[in-house]
Amino acid sequence: MSCEKRTYRNISPPDGLVRFDVLVQETDLSIYARYPMEAAARELVLESRGIIEKYIQRFPHFAWTLSPWIIDGPVPRIILKMTEAGKNAGVGPMAAVAGVVAEYVGRGLLMESEDVIVENGGDIFIHASQPVTVGILAGPSPLSRKLGVRLNANANAMAICTSSGMVGPSLSMGLAEAVSIVSRSCPLADAAATAVANHVQTKKDLQPAVDFARSISGVEGVVIIKGDAVAMWGDLDIVPI
Repeated sequence: MSCEKRTYRNISPPDGLVRFDVLVQETDLSIYARYPMEAAARELVLESRGIIEKYIQRFPHFAWTLSPWIIDGPVPRIILKMTEAGKNAGVGPMAAVAGVVAEYVGRGLLMESEDVIVENGGDIFIHASQPVTVGILAGPSPLSRKLGVRLNANANAMAICTSSGMVGPSLSMGLAEAVSIVSRSCPLADAAATAVANHVQTKKDLQPAVDFARSISGVEGVVIIKGDAVAMWGDLDIVPI
């Protein structure tokens, strides 16, 4: 995966947070916290990437399989989270890699800042004392950057992850402009967004795709944009932006 300028970042963070960016190879994070913590964040990225890369060295198939991964024996917690997310969504474990890194970094930074938002390629971990609005970039759709999801994520961290068949470098078998999944697990939201997006080719697929999203354990909400049509489910606070 090549690095590119993240033109889709569209987060409205609470007052009092500062933004800083961390770039480590393909991992390009935008982070909001009470104060800059680039060094700590970079170390957490290196830790998480190191665990995943070491596992891939042992099991190269883990990096490219599109099917749920079967674990044989003890594995690091990051690998377990990726595997479980892929299994729940019916996709390969790497569909959860951006989400698992965002969550790993976010939870690590919570040791120093009570409010943390970590965005990794459109996959966002949020723990904030005030509501956070995340805009949805939907490529050529007229609804792109017009809708946002407002999340309250203080006592319990939340995640919103977006997959697209039209925007970004991630693999998608579908043609949805955007599929955004809300969950308490960032790896699961990441994997589920990929899985649901794979089900959307035309507007006729919107309702079946929503039904599929509802069937994934741990998914709390979904927004799907195809052209000028939108479908959604869950207790979501959708706001114009």
